[in-house]
Amino acid sequence: MESLVAALAAYRGRRVFVTGTTGFKGSWLSAWLAELGAEVAGFALPPADDAPLFGQLRCEERIRQTYGDVRDLPVLRAALEAFAPEIVIHLAAQALVRRSYEQPTETFDTNIMGGVNLLETIRHIPSVRALVFITSDKCYLNKEWEFSYRENDELGGADPYSASKAAMEVAFASYQQSFFAGKLGLAVATARAGNVIGGGDFSRDRIVPDCVRALSGDTPIVLRNPDATRPWQHVLEPLSGYLMLGARLLKAVEEGQGAWNFAPDAENVRTVHQLTQQVVTAWGSGEIVIDRPAEAVHEAQLLMLSSDKAKRQLGWKPQWNFREAIAQTIGWYREVATGADPVAVTQRQIADYMRAAA
Repeated sequence: MESLVAALAAYRGRRVFVTGTTGFKGSWLSAWLAELGAEVAGFALPPADDAPLFGQLRCEERIRQTYGDVRDLPVLRAALEAFAPEIVIHLAAQALVRRSYEQPTETFDTNIMGGVNLLETIRHIPSVRALVFITSDKCYLNKEWEFSYRENDELGGADPYSASKAAMEVAFASYQQSFFAGKLGLAVATARAGNVIGGGDFSRDRIVPDCVRALSGDTPIVLRNPDATRPWQHVLEPLSGYLMLGARLLKAVEEGQGAWNFAPDAENVRTVHQLTQQVVTAWGSGEIVIDRPAEAVHEAQLLMLSSDKAKRQLGWKPQWNFREAIAQTIGWYREVATGADPVAVTQRQIADYMRAAA
């Protein structure tokens, strides 16, 4: 098994195609790959009003960016064919549970057909040697049990977002068995991560951005579902897993294929209320108000993943515990708000993470 530092060395000079680059995780990944010396091509919608991080990190100056929709097969295919990547990392998605109730058609179309478009394109591009296809921890059929879900557990979802991710896992397995299994030199895998936090996320209906907006405006943090329990992890944790997995797939190692969980240790599995309390502590002030809506849409209460496979077979492991993840997250927001360069802050946090993993 390689260390994280050794695995990431494989990206220097590699041609990496990333979808969803203008999103939160995609912006962090673009910045990290640029630091690693990779040649990166991004494909994503233009940044949304609540997603300034791509611009803050000046990603467009550091990668070759194409603005497009994964639902547009000809445009996606043209971008991939023009770049001829060795590695593809798929992040593009409609990623919000509550929005999936408001826009179910958009959610299914983006998360399923957008993903299928990518798979269909990749099977016709001979340069691609490795595909890391990101779905979600919510692809598992949530039984509200106090056990961690493993990669071979049942898939499913009550809300449109979760259902779309479960359905995409089924479609991916079909492509893997029908088209990719006999394709020499190509290795593919899906990856599922826990709830991700980190500096620069301003998405609506995500707990940490909601907290930061409230704290910055000196207003109370309002919690609608304080008892929901999630595996919280800093954004660099799953990204390090995706990158280690991609490096393994590059070697065309058979056991690199299939599904992989990248989740924090049990210490990081906390309620929304506990998370918010730690955010307030890290910020230095703040008030929390609980306001449960009378008629709320269904959201899972308890969700945990097992990362035993990734730890055992890849050598991946989380580096930052619950408090450190929040400290790094809130530190990013506070530094940038007081005039620090977002690129410099992000580079320093990546360096801190790499030192922790050394």
